[in-house]
Amino acid sequence: MQLKFHHAALIVRDYEASKAFYCNVLGLQILAENYREDRGSWKLDMALADGGQLELVSFPNPPARPSRPEACGLRHIAFRVDDIDAAILELESEGVEVEPVRIDPYTHARFTFFKDPDGLRLELYEHP
Repeated sequence: MQLKFHHAALIVRDYEASKAFYCNVLGLQILAENYREDRGSWKLDMALADGGQLELVSFPNPPARPSRPEACGLRHIAFRVDDIDAAILELESEGVEVEPVRIDPYTHARFTFFKDPDGLRLELYEHP
């Protein structure tokens, strides 16, 4: 079996704020947007530059997911960038707080973290 990444799905608390963040701040392209009336839920499919997808889903009053201390489940989503410094400047120009850049002790790649509107940690990873 040869697996390839297709998409990651995120349940969001404020659909419009998350849509604006992922589309306007991160620049993801909308592929499809549908309102599922039977669930009171929006579903937004967005394209990443490498062909992968990110899916946003809203539900009325979703429960909070613990993330700290480290909880079992999704820890973060990492996005590969060619120039981490330029990417950080773009995020900061949009008012996004970005952590200091670190260097992975094993791969020697530079990386940093920031958060989406729901506090999900997102990573920028610069391939060395």
